[in-house]
Amino acid sequence: MGIVLLDMAMSLDGFVADQHGNALYPIDELRNTEALDELIETTGAVVMGTRAYDMAEGDFTEYEYQVPVFVLTHHVPEKAAKGLTFTFVTDGIESAVEQAKAAAGEMNVTVIGGANTAQQCIRAGVLDEIQIRLMAVLLGEGLRLFEHLGTERIELEQTRVREFPTRTDIRSRVVQ
Repeated sequence: MGIVLLDMAMSLDGFVADQHGNALYPIDELRNTEALDELIETTGAVVMGTRAYDMAEGDFTEYEYQVPVFVLTHHVPEKAAKGLTFTFVTDGIESAVEQAKAAAGEMNVTVIGGANTAQQCIRAGVLDEIQIRLMAVLLGEGLRLFEHLGTERIELEQTRVREFPTRTDIRSRVVQ
C-alpha cells in the first residue's frame, strides 16, 4: 500500500503563501525535473483544499497529476472543473484521505495546496510523510504552515534531503 504524503513549499520563516495569498510552490521550476517526475509516477490520488482547487479556474487539463482528485470543501460546486475526476468531500479530512487511498490502490496519496488542509491532516494524524520544499526567501508575513496544530509533539524522522539552487527539499517520515 502507498503512503499519504504532504508536499508543500515553505519560506525560511515558515510561510506557504505571501501576504497576498500567492503560493510559494515552485511548479515552474519543478516542471520536467526528476523531483516532480518521481511524485507524478508514485501518486495515485490527490487531496487538496477548495482554495487550491479554485486556483485552477475550472481547468485541470494541464495539471501535473492526472489522477483522481479529492477536494476537501464545505460547498460542492454545481459544475466540476474540466480535465479530471473530482470527488468533493464534505465530511472531513479523514474521509477525504480514506477515499483517496481507496482510489490510489498501491500508489501514494499526495496532499497538496493549502495550509489549512495540511494542518487538518497533521492534526488528524493521517500523514505518513511530509516533504517540505524550503524556499530561499523570507516573506515576513503571510500564511504559516505549522500553525494551529495543537500541543501534542509530533516526531519526524528525516529520510532525504536534496539541495537545489533556490530551495532545499526535506522529506521526513512521521513517527507513529
